[in-house]
Amino acid sequence: MLVKNWMSKPAITANVDTRPAEAIDLLQRHDIHMLPVMDGGRLVGIVTDRDLQPVSASPIIVPPSSGGLDLASPKAIHEIMTVSPVTISCTQTIEDTAELLLIHKLLGLPVVTRVGSLVGVITKSDIFRFIITIIGMGKEGIQLAVELVDRPGCIQEVTDIVRDYGGRVGSVFSSLERAALGYRQAYFRIYDIDRPGLARVKEILQAKLRLLYIIDHREKLSEIF
Repeated sequence: MLVKNWMSKPAITANVDTRPAEAIDLLQRHDIHMLPVMDGGRLVGIVTDRDLQPVSASPIIVPPSSGGLDLASPKAIHEIMTVSPVTISCTQTIEDTAELLLIHKLLGLPVVTRVGSLVGVITKSDIFRFIITIIGMGKEGIQLAVELVDRPGCIQEVTDIVRDYGGRVGSVFSSLERAALGYRQAYFRIYDIDRPGLARVKEILQAKLRLLYIIDHREKLSEIF
């Protein structure tokens, strides 16, 4: 899945001369947490609600010697923004995005083209939206998790059994990460299977491999093995 298919666009941006109060208003009005900062159409920085929080939360003290001018508070966000922000290309993947967000502990990333033009932003919320969509959350169904011998066709065998008893496999994910050596764990989201069919699938799978759990979102029931 590519960033361009999941990013938020167009990006809500600020100018280098935007005042902190105006930036805070933009964030609140659009219910977002970060603003790319532009200078003449060029991305030069990024500012987040965390950057602006001290400005909005602290009372401004104007020393008498300043002649009534506020010397301590930043006049524009270029004084508090992060320069040369981490960016991601619109043709990179969601996995690339998640890795960068995790490594750099970021809320989101400006999305740029190959020539560096800003085309959008992608945030943790967009990543969550991707995960929920891709695994089928929000749709009633059954989650089935198994650990099986890691060999060619092992996933296909499970999907064939589900289909033999009237089920439809909506999505499949598998990983070696938490599995025993020589095994893999696989996670299936199943639809359109009735109770007798599910019971039969469970019986057959238990005879062939290790069941981890079955969660039936339709009946609000779960079995952890």
